[in-house]
Amino acid sequence: MAASVGNVVEWFDWYTYSFLAIYFSKQIFPETSNSLVPLLSGFAVFAVGFFMRPLGGLLVGAFADRFGRKAAMTFTIILMGGGSLLLAVTPTYAAAGVLAPIVLTLARLIQGLSVGGEFAAATTFLVESAPPGRHGLFSSFQYVSTTIGQLLASGLAAVLAKSLSEADMGSYGWRIPFVVGAVISLVGLWIRKGAEETSTVAAEIREGKAERPALFEFLVRYPTKAALIVGITVAGTVSYYTWTTFLPTYAQLTVKFDKADALTVGTISLLFFMVLQPLLGMLSDRIGRKPMLIVFGLGFLILPVPLLGMLSNSFASLLFVQCLGMVFLGCFTSISAAVNSELFPTRVRAAGAGFPYSLTVAIFGGTAPLIGTALQEAGNMHLFPWYVSALALISTCVYAFALKETKDQPLS
Repeated sequence: MAASVGNVVEWFDWYTYSFLAIYFSKQIFPETSNSLVPLLSGFAVFAVGFFMRPLGGLLVGAFADRFGRKAAMTFTIILMGGGSLLLAVTPTYAAAGVLAPIVLTLARLIQGLSVGGEFAAATTFLVESAPPGRHGLFSSFQYVSTTIGQLLASGLAAVLAKSLSEADMGSYGWRIPFVVGAVISLVGLWIRKGAEETSTVAAEIREGKAERPALFEFLVRYPTKAALIVGITVAGTVSYYTWTTFLPTYAQLTVKFDKADALTVGTISLLFFMVLQPLLGMLSDRIGRKPMLIVFGLGFLILPVPLLGMLSNSFASLLFVQCLGMVFLGCFTSISAAVNSELFPTRVRAAGAGFPYSLTVAIFGGTAPLIGTALQEAGNMHLFPWYVSALALISTCVYAFALKETKDQPLS
């Protein structure tokens, strides 16, 4: 509960931005003759926020390794609430000129630092809390809680889109979820204060019985494992942000799918995705991590081109495409925290798992909506699914030939 409830708050705030970018982008950025430019600018800031995630993974991860997972998780949720509040009060371009996109970017940078640190601290906390033979199940709650946060963000955005006019959504409706996020972060903070610390190494460091790990000790001592996390994550992150975040916008841009209906489809499919996580996590505790990752990799090597090519402006079409992709995607997300944590010892686990993961997410996940929107503007949107498949090929080779099974490996 301590890891998951706080994580819900973190990701509600993080994803609210992407769901509402299509509404507020014209308010924050100057309009041009090309209607896609403000949206492109909005997704560029979305990507910029991701580039703070590696810094968060490194600094907050090192903090978690030295001072404990609980202290780090308390810090990240305060950061996220502050970033959400700043987004809620961001002025419009008409009112403040260039200050508007500057404030938006600053808020997103704060959130990026928070989310990068959250993954480093919360995922290690989850896996370290698991009894032997249940790392996959406990790991799955990283994306259960992430998806609940995303589901709440998508659901609230859908309700607002149905209840308010397009003009009202653009003027003030998009601010409401950011206010909600700032308020509920206080709830997550209160819950996390009751968490029990899982890192005995951090306690030994505080008592002077162990030496503090250096900032880049994980990279110096375990460079191969750090590189392995990059290879594991490349396909997972671009597939995740394509299928759970960008797909509604992709449908709007390519087949003129209704904005409100796209948000509704996204909400339904996210609920389905959330239910899958613990089931697939338990399956990995039985059959192993490697077979699950290979199924995911092959699925996203083969499916993106035909699935995205069959999209139409019908409700059923988008729902089918999104849900089928999520079945394969769940084979990655349900065990990502377990696989990353099982590669490193406790002393450098948070920074070791957090930094290379967040760096890869920044480069490939955060830029997925930006690349998709840029391809649409250039008239080459048909290339986007091939881009997803190409990255899936890289990770599938890593899963098949470089990754050793870690299911039965005890945590130090």
